[in-house]
Amino acid sequence: MVGSFLLPAGLPLASLIDGFLISNLMGKSIVLIQLASSIVAAAIIIGKNKELNGIMRNNKRFQREFLRGHDVLDYYLMRKKGVTVSLELIYDRTCERMVKLLDPDMRRSVIGRQSDASQAALSAREIELVRSTCEHTVQEEEIRIEHGMPLLATIVTASPMLGLLGTVWGVLDAFADMGTKGTVLLSEIAPAISSALVTTVVGLLVAIPSAIFYNTLATKVRQLSSDMVGFADELLGRIACEFQGRSD
Repeated sequence: MVGSFLLPAGLPLASLIDGFLISNLMGKSIVLIQLASSIVAAAIIIGKNKELNGIMRNNKRFQREFLRGHDVLDYYLMRKKGVTVSLELIYDRTCERMVKLLDPDMRRSVIGRQSDASQAALSAREIELVRSTCEHTVQEEEIRIEHGMPLLATIVTASPMLGLLGTVWGVLDAFADMGTKGTVLLSEIAPAISSALVTTVVGLLVAIPSAIFYNTLATKVRQLSSDMVGFADELLGRIACEFQGRSD
């Protein structure tokens, strides 16, 4: 065997390379698919982790600034508009919907800061429309932050299965070759069996770290989803307390 360079787990890299080179077309195809999958998985993991961490930081900043306001609309009316995500997007769309439902004169007064937002009032039906907008935005954000996770889960599941398929296929080829030759020595059949096992090894090397990072990312997604639902409930509760005052 050429070289003694080892992977972190202690598996000779040269063995994997040799096994790949002598494997059949099916085995090589599966290994290449697995390697491509590992690149896709790495891209998803790096990108999603950066995205989720950024959202978490933004949510903490937003909550600090939002809690400084006396009324629900204070932060919405004072801050500069820009690209928003997660809690801030839920807040923006909910407040935007609420302001549009105000009486035109009151809307102009509130936006121009000529009148206190606490003097505005919405009917029960209008409050329900605001609630619908808020809940719909939460659902949209939940879908957005989960983007890429199903594909990563598919890679985690499919990689070892593809590896097993390649191994079984390679073993079948090896035994078929034994059948045509009759009696063979172990030294003659061992390379074929070794090459057949390469696909399973590569599949596990792809799936195991992907599964670890998937679970880490899934925990962050669940936490963000819980934060959004909790914030939406709190926001709608404050809106109902501050603005529900007119009859339909």
